[in-house]
Amino acid sequence: MSMTVDVDVSPLLKALAEPLRWQIVQSLAQEELCVCHLVEDLGAPQPLVSHHLRVLREAGLVESEKWRYWTYYRLRANALADLAGQLDELVSSCPPVREQRRPCC
Repeated sequence: MSMTVDVDVSPLLKALAEPLRWQIVQSLAQEELCVCHLVEDLGAPQPLVSHHLRVLREAGLVESEKWRYWTYYRLRANALADLAGQLDELVSSCPPVREQRRPCC
């Protein structure tokens, strides 16, 4: 069974593979946050949090919005839904585990 690939998921997976970025995504899944909230919640330096937010934004996973003096960040739910859909499709295309395997050469 061949799988149709709608979106190149490798940049998304690469962005999510870094542990601090994954923590940022988990925090943003709860609510929109500004950098100062993420710095406080994660205990990471502000320049590092800003760097990881930029990587997540460039991968299309996060978007930002200015509000007064601050910039708030939120997850792009549609990007995560697209990724989840492709992973679901991949899982459903996997053959079942077989008790008897074809012998190797």
